Order: sequence, then structure tokens, then C-alpha cells
Amino acid sequence: MSTSSNTAPSAGPRPPEFATWMKQGNNITQQFLSFGRRPGPIVLSGGLPAPELYPISDVQEAARDALEKHGSAALGYGAVEGLFDLREAIAHRLSTDRLSLAPENVLITTGSLQAVELIGKALIDPGDAILAEYPTYLGALDAWLPRLPRYAELPHEAPWPEAKFAYVVPNFSNPTGAVLKRKAREALLSRSAESGIWLVEDDPYGELRYEGGVQPSLLEMSAVPGTAIYEGSVVHLGTLSKTIAPGLRVGWAVCAPDMIRALAQAKQGSDLSTSTFCQAVALELIRKDADRRHVPTLIDAYRERRDALCAAAQEHLADLFEWSVPEGGMFVWMTARQPGLDTYALLPFALEAGVSFVPGSVFDSRGLVSPSLRLNFTANPPDILQEGVRRLSRAAREFASRQAAAE
Repeated sequence: MSTSSNTAPSAGPRPPEFATWMKQGNNITQQFLSFGRRPGPIVLSGGLPAPELYPISDVQEAARDALEKHGSAALGYGAVEGLFDLREAIAHRLSTDRLSLAPENVLITTGSLQAVELIGKALIDPGDAILAEYPTYLGALDAWLPRLPRYAELPHEAPWPEAKFAYVVPNFSNPTGAVLKRKAREALLSRSAESGIWLVEDDPYGELRYEGGVQPSLLEMSAVPGTAIYEGSVVHLGTLSKTIAPGLRVGWAVCAPDMIRALAQAKQGSDLSTSTFCQAVALELIRKDADRRHVPTLIDAYRERRDALCAAAQEHLADLFEWSVPEGGMFVWMTARQPGLDTYALLPFALEAGVSFVPGSVFDSRGLVSPSLRLNFTANPPDILQEGVRRLSRAAREFASRQAAAE
């Protein structure tokens, strides 16, 4: 699919919702910075892996091997597209009997969020439409905001309106933790093919599965068996940030070669290339399957933490919120039982009680009042998660009491 094959609505003025959304995002950032300086805060607002679980010895060995094998080349500038051997390794790893990938299908990025941002640079002009679910990943909304797009809700069954691309996080979505089942994935691919609209599959959490069956990637499902190289309409994004460590800042985009060229042109104006040394380290880690060997350790720890948070919530929050236990990922999405509760207004009460969360409104490009909130369970051990939920319960009850008194 050509990058120029998609047409989008004419450019228009910045939607008024953006001012509300930006104000909320900026206020939340300021509150969190202040919150982090207080003694004993419990941060349930992040999207962070557990730092005590980083595989330091594997990274140390990979760093030594990277310097021994690559020498001074590991410390110099690299190709915009990334190290050829790393692109080849990722292409090989993601290839299946159905999906045939080559290095030409891979662009190395500085974390997968850069790939998200590059898609915006390559495709979006002011006023262009993006199809996305409500709620959607805050990092993507941040990355695309300077391009001044507008958003339309992504329909799974109905025909798609005109847009530059559709964006989904199909495995354990950020923020909701939901997973798209096969029928829903098939529907998305069918609509993408009918409309000629690119489908962006952001998959940072796919390896973090605690229950349920593995779903095929949209990238694989969109492939035509027997073709020499992938030429489909899916742009698949991945990263080592969740399975190894975010400090490596190594991610990738996998898609048709013409889209890779467009993204590489956009990347050249951003950073010339992702750190060559970090790429060489990532290459050694992937060659030894260090990330995949580390995943079972993460799954055991994160499953325990998820269960601890949900058990504490059942004890302390069940009368106030409802939620589903996620099959994987890093987040629990809670929705207030009381209609109209504004979790953005609840946030200062939680911060005062010594616990943070992310209110649902910042995941919605419309900036609407949200009764939902996102909690992270991966970055803290079970006892801290349990105390965090108790603090949130106290804050929510104080907030409800204040509201009732004001009515």
C-alpha cells in the first residue's frame, strides 16, 4: 500500500477539545512532579516495568559482546533505518509460515513511541482524521498533538470514514487492558482493506500474557501467503522496553517497504539514527533470546501483582468501582459505579492521600469528563499495591463525602 494512497478530510481549525485536553495533561504532569517530591508516595499512575526485575547480568554480557564484536562502529553514527543485522534479526523473529519479512520491512526506532510519532510526521497534516478507540493511549495523543489532527471513533463493524490511519493496541490495551479477539481483528483488517486506510498495530505488551490464548498479530493475519516480502497495510510496532528495560530505548516498526522509507525520511529529521550502541546491545540480546528467556520471570511476578491489586480492590473499592481482571499487560481500568463521577476531580484527593492514578479523561482526545481511571500494577510489589488501594479508597470516600455535602 502506498503512503500516498490515502486521502483525508480537508485541513480545518484546531478542534476546541484540544485546549481542554492539553490543559488537563499539563495540570496532571505538574501535579505528578509535585507529588513525586513528597515522602512515601505510592505511584500507581505510571506505565513502568519493575526496575528490580531488569535482567542486568544479561545486559552487561550483551554490552561487552557488542563492543567486542562491533568495536568502534558501535559508538559511531549509524544508518537511519538501523543496524542491518538487527533489522534482519527482528524480521527473522517475526516471520512465520504465513508472513515473510526482510530487513527492508524493518525500521529501528528510539523506543516504540518514536515510531508512533514518526507515523504522525509521515502521514498527518493539520485537520486530518485519525481513527482511534476511546479511550486510547495517552502517549500517542501526545505524539500526534503537534500535527493538529482530529479524531473519529474507530468502528469495528461499520465501514470506516475517511482517515489517514487507524490506531489500535490489540493486546492488553493501554489504558483499558482489553484484548481484541480474533473476530474483531478480522473485522479491522476487512475494513482496512475496503477503505485503503493504514492500520497501525501498537504491540508493546503482547508478551506479557497471564491467561488466555495467544491471538495472531494483525501483521501476520494481513499477510498474503507465498509472497516474497510483506507489502500489506498494517504497520506493526514493537519494543524491548517491556521485556528487557526501557532504558535501552530500542523499538521498531515493521511494515511495507514504501512505508519504511517514508518513516525513515521522517526519522532522519528527528535523531539521524537510534543509538548504535544500544542497537548493538539489543542485537546481542535478541540473538541469545535473552528477552524471551526473561519473560516467564516477568509473567510470574506481574501476575502476582495484578492479583494483589485486584484482590485489594475487591476488598476496598468494589462498592465504588467496577473493573475486569486483565488477561495481561500492565493496567487495570476501573469505572465508577456512581454516574457522573469525575475522576479528574478525584485526583487531588488521591494525591493528598499519598497515591496517584491516571484519570480517564486524558485518554480521550475529546477531553470529556470520565468516570474511569487507570491503575498500574507492574511497578510495585504486592504489599505496596495493597496499601495504594487502601489510600485510594480513603480518598474516593472523602471525595464522595465532600460532593454530597456540597449538593
